[in-house]
Amino acid sequence: MKSALLCSAGGEAVRLQELEGNTVTIHTGLTGVQSDAQILWFYGPENKKIVNSLVIKGETKPFYDSERFRDRLQLNRNSGSLTITNISREDSGVYKLQIITENRSNWIYRIEVYAPAPTPTISLKKKHTFPREICVLVCSVENGKDVNLSWYEEKERISTTNSTDFSGNISLPLNITNPNNSTYTCVAANPVNNQTTPLNITELCYTNTDSKSMVLIAVLTPVGLIAVAVFAVAGACYWKKKTRRGSSAPERYNGIKYSPGSQQNDTQPCEPSVSFESEIV
Repeated sequence: MKSALLCSAGGEAVRLQELEGNTVTIHTGLTGVQSDAQILWFYGPENKKIVNSLVIKGETKPFYDSERFRDRLQLNRNSGSLTITNISREDSGVYKLQIITENRSNWIYRIEVYAPAPTPTISLKKKHTFPREICVLVCSVENGKDVNLSWYEEKERISTTNSTDFSGNISLPLNITNPNNSTYTCVAANPVNNQTTPLNITELCYTNTDSKSMVLIAVLTPVGLIAVAVFAVAGACYWKKKTRRGSSAPERYNGIKYSPGSQQNDTQPCEPSVSFESEIV
């Protein structure tokens, strides 16, 4: 439970902030309250009496007079402190302690009870990779009393927002350029509680499709290069063989086959390097 001093007409009021569902003790700071003192607690703007502790014929008689707090109040006679179990947001308000002996003394307390802070959610708004890689995310949370929404990079808060409109959600964008290994978290907080959602950059900024594409590119690139190299070598070999075959093919003249090194004439074939495949007819 948090407390702070709050100036109030008629005296000094102590402000307490608490999470609903908890057990709250309003400590008076007193010890050894006079044994025959009358102790009263009041609640709300109407000063409705909720506790009246009397000493009658040496016997303490505590009376709990409120339907609202039925079975949830416990008074400490020694200090005048009041304990409230299972406190709810409807129990927020002003509490007044009055101790009557020969004199009348008053203390004022203001309790603000809060619901647990809601859990924020993170979603991808958009992303693009040209001309530079940017991932735009949005953290959203249901608005509530005194709720603040913040982005943290590592342990440093880099942005925050809130709204007095409780009918909708609070949203806070985050732009990440060239996603790195930094840790990002979105935190929704009220004065007594907070909820944190970590950002999974891999899941939101790099989808399965992106990952598969990157893997496919990584696998196919060397395969493609190897294939191109194989085709290039094969083509070169084929062309070389074709060229060699064309230049080394024997020529025929009237049934006479001349070797590649020989010369031929329209009327007289060269004699050197002549071989016969068949007789001249």
